[in-house]
Amino acid sequence: MDHLTALENKSIFIIREAYYRFRNIAVLWSIGKDSTTLLWHCRKAFFGKIPFPVLHIDTGYKFPEIYRYRDRYAKEWGLDLIVARNEEKIRSGMGPDKGSKLECCTELKTNALKAAIARHGFKAILLGIRRDEHGIRAKERVFSPRDGDFKWNYEDQPAELWDNYKSTTHEEDHYRIHPILHMTELDVWNYVKREEIPIIELYSSKEGKRYRSIGCQPCCSPIESRARTVDEIIEELTTTKTSERAGRAQDKEDAYTMQKLRSLGYM
Repeated sequence: MDHLTALENKSIFIIREAYYRFRNIAVLWSIGKDSTTLLWHCRKAFFGKIPFPVLHIDTGYKFPEIYRYRDRYAKEWGLDLIVARNEEKIRSGMGPDKGSKLECCTELKTNALKAAIARHGFKAILLGIRRDEHGIRAKERVFSPRDGDFKWNYEDQPAELWDNYKSTTHEEDHYRIHPILHMTELDVWNYVKREEIPIIELYSSKEGKRYRSIGCQPCCSPIESRARTVDEIIEELTTTKTSERAGRAQDKEDAYTMQKLRSLGYM
């Protein structure tokens, strides 16, 4: 079995296990390369038709390209799409340029996600995060329990030995499940190439710059790059020494702030 197929099989096993254990689950889709790869795995796990909702957290500050991509492929792939927004905070004018990034992410992302989970009664959410993406995410487990307030106790995580996952929960608990935690950025791009997954154009170089990581438009900056195709991106990644999230707002990306955000329920 080749490397990418082994990674795919592990992801599909985790997705099917999560659906078997919880049933009332959703997959979080940010439209980036990782969450789209996860969505692709979910489609393959259930032979093209995902049997649970796809959840998009809309802060109101996403790139126009994200909304176009979301609407196009939600229709083409027959997704049961749920768009969640913290309307009260959006109407009040909260945004990345007002106050701290911690407060903005908490209100427009974390609290919007919490409200959607509570409204729909989801017992678990599938997320496309990877251990190599950020030092704090390296602490995560595949089946990651949250308490009744959706808080993550990073100091008390269950052991996961020999792919045995803790998927039993107290009634008030909630799980975040990470089926591509074992993949790297380079794995994702090689998988995108093999599967010919359509990827948003923000990742392709335009006038010498491209986005390596995407999120809210005011919090992302493009990197210097001539890579226009998936092959060129893969070649670039084999030599770069720049971190993947270097283009993200730094007051959100430092280790303490990211750990604080994730302990409060951030993606």
